[in-house]
Amino acid sequence: MGSAQIDDTEWLTASQQRAWRKLVALITRLPAALDTQLQRDSALTHFDYSVLAELSEAPGRRLRLSELAQLSNASLSRLSHVVTKLENAGWVRRQSVPGTRGSYAVLTDAGMTKLVEAAPGHVATVQALVFRGLDDEQVAALTELGTALLGQLDRGIAAVDPTAFSNAAT
Repeated sequence: MGSAQIDDTEWLTASQQRAWRKLVALITRLPAALDTQLQRDSALTHFDYSVLAELSEAPGRRLRLSELAQLSNASLSRLSHVVTKLENAGWVRRQSVPGTRGSYAVLTDAGMTKLVEAAPGHVATVQALVFRGLDDEQVAALTELGTALLGQLDRGIAAVDPTAFSNAAT
């Protein structure tokens, strides 16, 4: 890295650095804790659970894979892999979208049963790890902050030149 690049870098302020480290700790530790509970109690990952939950709330318990990927915050490739895993367990089935090459993911009755069985333990864990100890004002602030951060993330991802990452590695 040249000195001009270093000189032009907009470094984090001390308060930004503290906030960043707290955010990194949160986004690292929370998913691991949720996965641990779900795998221990229900043989599901948090992502598996999220996919089942999204399907359970959809009309007819089915969504196009592309829409499900978006709702699950996942790539179509990652989602397809998980849907195959859930299909093999009998919790989801694929259904062709007439007139297209697309597919629906459909939550089966067995998948709904699995979700209903897993939900109480998962919700108790979310309450214990996230919401217990927060007041209504803090929950509202968390919602507002999450919305702002996701908007910033989406704008940043949309603006990124796909070749920028390949150049950083060289």
